[in-house]
Amino acid sequence: TRPISSAFFGPQEGAALVNALQRFLVEQTEKGIPAIVHEEALSGLQMKGATLFPQAIGQGSMWDPELVEKMGGAIRRQMRAVGVRQVLSPNVDVARDARWGRVEECYGEDPYLTARLGVAFVQGLQGDDEKYLKVVATPKHYAVHSGPEADRHHFDAAVSRRDLHETYLPAFKACVQEGKAGSIMSAYNRTNGEACCASNMLLHDVLRSQWGFDGFVVSDCGAVQDMHQHHKITRSAAESAALAVKNGCDLNCGCIYAEL
Repeated sequence: TRPISSAFFGPQEGAALVNALQRFLVEQTEKGIPAIVHEEALSGLQMKGATLFPQAIGQGSMWDPELVEKMGGAIRRQMRAVGVRQVLSPNVDVARDARWGRVEECYGEDPYLTARLGVAFVQGLQGDDEKYLKVVATPKHYAVHSGPEADRHHFDAAVSRRDLHETYLPAFKACVQEGKAGSIMSAYNRTNGEACCASNMLLHDVLRSQWGFDGFVVSDCGAVQDMHQHHKITRSAAESAALAVKNGCDLNCGCIYAEL
């Protein structure tokens, strides 16, 4: 029930751990449903012995989508070798303030560059098979997440419609429509009053209706519980879970969906 970082394991240990977990879930649980094992990979698989690439802000400085796609392919092969099938990357937030605590995770301040590198990374991770994804890429954090880091669990990003669609959404749109990303991660913060992991505007009107996204949405880890603990827009864990599900958050990174 608690996350275990693969950073503590080598590739062989990691693969053995994932195999044991899947065997238990398939053979010894009532439904026999295997787990979706995910990992971070902004600069490579977070595991001992895996290849470490430059931070994303350094990748942005290369201006080289082709190289970023090759990097994504290398990360994908290492992910598959240890049983990981969902990658919580790339970060396609736009860095608008150098004081933001996660500038190093994204490609910089330009929406166009961010879109081009985001699409390249998604395509490198997922591969080019018409039917099967090699791994599921998960662009994040949807959306308008590059605000004050210390306040991210209760911050409301008030943004104009023009700034939303010209600055913050283009990279996500490109990753969905061009890169065919299989998943999207919603952010901790609110955007124009709605919690991002339960935003009808972001998840339904824009993502699915306008862009035609047919993958799954996962919350950032612990974001659903933020709705009652920090945003104060719901009164309980059950209300937060229900609001997220009704508005299009398919998968909760956390434990709140047990309240359903």
